[in-house]
Amino acid sequence: MVLEFTKMHALGNDYILINGFEYPDIIKNAKDLAIKLSNRHFGVGGDGIIFALPSTRADIMMRIFNADGSEAEMCGNGIRQLSLFAFEKNLISRNDILVETLAGIKKVKLDLKDGNVENIVVDMGMPILIPQNIPVNASLNEKGFVNVSLEVEDKNFMFTVVSMGNPHAITFIEDIDNIDVKKYGSVVENMTAVFPRRTNVEFIKVLSRTEIKMRVWERGSGETMACGTGACASVVAAVLNGYTDKKVLVHLPGGDLFIEWADESILMKGDAKKVFEGRIII
Repeated sequence: MVLEFTKMHALGNDYILINGFEYPDIIKNAKDLAIKLSNRHFGVGGDGIIFALPSTRADIMMRIFNADGSEAEMCGNGIRQLSLFAFEKNLISRNDILVETLAGIKKVKLDLKDGNVENIVVDMGMPILIPQNIPVNASLNEKGFVNVSLEVEDKNFMFTVVSMGNPHAITFIEDIDNIDVKKYGSVVENMTAVFPRRTNVEFIKVLSRTEIKMRVWERGSGETMACGTGACASVVAAVLNGYTDKKVLVHLPGGDLFIEWADESILMKGDAKKVFEGRIII
């Protein structure tokens, strides 16, 4: 079978987009397909694959599978790519759309300039702080959120744990440029006694009340250039711990995201880009 795909990225967080309207049965083989196509030597290469699918509850549905074949509930960079893909493929006709995800329905607005998508704003909803809903096997502190101290290899880290539809463990450090993200992130991801569904791991340096620098180990994908839900969760953690205000510019290896913790939701603003289109025999 010959499969058409679009390679996209958002701040270097790259995915393979597949039109599920044209290939309605392809989702049945999603795990194996994600592992095969994501391989950077023998496949297309990417952090995972994203399916654009019909929805009975929203304008379109996103299903996202990591490079190891595991399915993610939500992806901030992924949903921006999905929205751009759907717009360019005429799967949607408006610039205000609703996207169904496993973490609920998200509101997306495409900022257009001369008919082209310039920026994408995603209403990510409110952060989840209740331990059993994240999930994390820990208790709320006196301020109403989870801080958990973990011994990881040769270091002790304090993690603030937040869900943006998927779990994130955020730690604040000074030497962010030299931290071994793979060494520590891979261990924390798989501490299933603490994180029953595993977790994404963010390492954050606070630059000011309005700027942070972030590196991320993504559950199922490894260290990536960027993570949208991780940027949102990290700003939430920074605000909860008193490090920043509620409007924060997040610097990631792949570029910048603007995150705002508004009264009723977290707003994420950034772009997405098409890299190329192709065909592959599967």
